[in-house]
Order: sequence, then C-alpha cells, then structure tokens
Amino acid sequence: MDMWVQNAPAFTSFLMYVVFTALLLFAVLGFVTYAILAERKVMGFMQLRHGPNQVGGRYGLLQTVADVLKLLIKEDTIPKVADRPLFILAPVIAFTPAFLVLAVIPFTENLQFADIGVGLLYYIGISGLSTLGIIAGGWASNNKYSLIGGMRAAAQMISYEIPLVMSLVGVILLAGSINLVDIVEAQESVWFILYQPVAFLIFLIASVAELNRTPFDLPEAESELVAGYHVEYSGFRFAFFMLAEYVYMFAMAGLTTALFLGGWLPLPFLSFIPGAVWFSIKFMIVVFLLLWIRFTFPRLRADQLMEFGWKVLLPVALANIFVTALFKGLIAG
Repeated sequence: MDMWVQNAPAFTSFLMYVVFTALLLFAVLGFVTYAILAERKVMGFMQLRHGPNQVGGRYGLLQTVADVLKLLIKEDTIPKVADRPLFILAPVIAFTPAFLVLAVIPFTENLQFADIGVGLLYYIGISGLSTLGIIAGGWASNNKYSLIGGMRAAAQMISYEIPLVMSLVGVILLAGSINLVDIVEAQESVWFILYQPVAFLIFLIASVAELNRTPFDLPEAESELVAGYHVEYSGFRFAFFMLAEYVYMFAMAGLTTALFLGGWLPLPFLSFIPGAVWFSIKFMIVVFLLLWIRFTFPRLRADQLMEFGWKVLLPVALANIFVTALFKGLIAG
C-alpha cells in the first residue's frame, strides 16, 4: 500500500501524458480529415469550380470521412514478390516520426507536450526518419517504379534538409537558443520573419520539399512513376502514407509559426486575444500558403530539383548566416 502511495504522483503524471497524447492524436486526425477537404475546396475555388459538395450536405463536409471509410474497407493486397515484413512495417515507419515531432511544438505558453532544451534539434533529427519509411516501402514493393520513387525521396531529403537546417541558423543566432519556447519568447517585440525574410522563404521552400508536395512531389510523380513509392499499397496502408504527409504538414506549419511568426504572441494592440487564438490564426495562414503553393506551381524535373537545392538554396542560406552573424556582431559591439 505504501508503494502505491509513493508512486501515485508519478502514475498521475503518466496518466496525464497518456490523456494528452490521445487528445493530440484525435486533434491531428481531425485536422488531417478537414485539411484534405479544405485543400479540395480551396483548389476548387481557385479553379472556379465547387469542389466536394455531395457527401454531407451542400458543403461536402463528410466527403473526407467517406473517403477514409472507403480506404479502410478496401482490400489489403501485398504483392507475392514483396519483402512482406518490411512492406508491412514501412507505412508505420513513415507515420511514427511525423507524430513524434509534435511533442516539442509549443502551441501556447502552457501547452506543450515536452519542453526539452533542444526542441529544435529534436525536431530536425526525428523528422528525417520518415524518409526511411518511404525508402523501405519503395524497396520492399519489389517494383521498379516504387524503387525509383524511394530513391528520389532519399536524394530529395538530403538535398533539401541541408538548406532547411542552414536557414534556421540565423533564427538560432538571434534567439540565442534552440529551445522552441525561448525562440518564441525572443520574438516578443518583433517577429523573426521581419528580421529573417530570406530564411523564411528558404525554410518554406525546403519544407515543401520535405513534405514531398507539389512542386516537389518527385517521389510520387504520377505522370512518370504511376504513384511512386506507394504504387503497390492499398487500403489502410496507403492511408498511413497519406496520413504521414498531412501530419507533417500540421507539424511543419506549427514549427513555422513558432520560428518566424511569434507563436502564440499577439500583436501589441490586440493583446487581449488569447494566445491559442493567435497561434491558430498564424497556423492556418501557413497551412493556406502551403495549399496555395500546391495549386500554383507545376512539378519540377528531377535535375531542376537538385540544381535548385544545391546551387540556389544552399548558397543563399550560407549568405544569410554570414549577414545575420555580421548584424548580430555589430549590434553586440
């Protein structure tokens, strides 16, 4: 009995983490469901058509729900020549890091799953693991199109992870920390997007490439690779790959909000509005921008993708670091 009494605080804390994790998972699933609907609606608006408007009333609010149910009840097929264990595990490997990175994103001053001192470093380290699931899926399918898609994902991740990380060095120099809460609080007077507009553009472009979304969706490239790395997947396993992409969009939009838009911090003359509302507004603006990019730009060729990453983004990111360090030194001096 004494042991239970002594361990009660630890058990309560563990239970709170479990409940919060479950709530976060449901919130993310809700976001994914209606982000897909919003994507179709915004695309329809930009292309002068209605978008989904049949399932769930005139606004099509249940269209994505119907699509999810359809995926869940579709036949789950595994090719005979596939590497069965790896084929089954690949979607899980792709999805798990996408959810794990949400732990360090500060949604408000008091709403963060894990406030670790190296939150930004944790995000960068974990986010790259998702590519392993894509490569594994492409390899395990024993399909040439899938394999090419997986290899493209590996090359794309290496090419754009470097400028993405480089773009964050300027933010780290200005904040003096890699703790995401400290970075948000350092923007109390001025958001970093005003100090680091070049870094913001590099980060946004590299983020789209990391998400494998148009115009950087070379690992899928339906016109070339049928469906790329997930061409052999069906049913709920295909849904896992799609879920990973949209969860990463959730995470990347949240990280962009924290790094460049001041997170939950309000505008000075509107400080009466709660921080959660501010974060949500900024977050949705970033999500809309990601959707807008997808509907606007055509897909790049593979050689254009590599050339842009190594010959444009990387040199500009290095120049931004130099200018930021010089500016910081002059201010400190």
